[in-house]
Amino acid sequence: MAGWAEVMPLILCSHDENFAWLNRVDDGTTAVKLANPKTVEYQVVRTSLLPGLLKTLSENKAMRLPLQIFETSDVVFKDETVERKARNERHWAAAYYGKTSGFEVVHGLLDRVMTMLKVAFVTHEEGLEGKSIDYKVQQNPGPGNDGYFIKEIDEPTFFGGRAAAIWVRLGGKLQRIGELGVLHPTVLEKFDLRYAFFFYSFV
Repeated sequence: MAGWAEVMPLILCSHDENFAWLNRVDDGTTAVKLANPKTVEYQVVRTSLLPGLLKTLSENKAMRLPLQIFETSDVVFKDETVERKARNERHWAAAYYGKTSGFEVVHGLLDRVMTMLKVAFVTHEEGLEGKSIDYKVQQNPGPGNDGYFIKEIDEPTFFGGRAAAIWVRLGGKLQRIGELGVLHPTVLEKFDLRYAFFFYSFV
């Protein structure tokens, strides 16, 4: 209802699309790899929704810009604690692709999703209900500090100085649930995309 189009990419992707093309390193303990893949396009089970979103945008560049897409689906991680040695997690992600960065559009969508989930935004200056709060609040849990906030991060998938982690505190428990940012030019180049755009994800 927010005007974004839902996409449904395949859950399999190449090893490079899942790691190298996103400027990420495979530590050997994260991705489930196919023992005998029929093609290089389907080597691993994705650990992020980002490769599918980027491939979808790349295949639809002829469409009128901006493109606003999202996906709600599973990713898979190795997990030695369960019988099948892997676990599924349901993730949600959105991407904005256009000639402008679209920060305000994606941040607006994040705010809308959180509003619908009844999770308030915590500002650094005021906090919830005018109470002072900062990022050190993770050492001082309490229901009065419930809400979500974003904090700048420096990760190779994103353009320097243009990315943030999304944190949420509920019932005194703090958890990083995603990231928001402009993708790095090398990532866009690998997926044959011209314009910088914002992406964010919920784990």
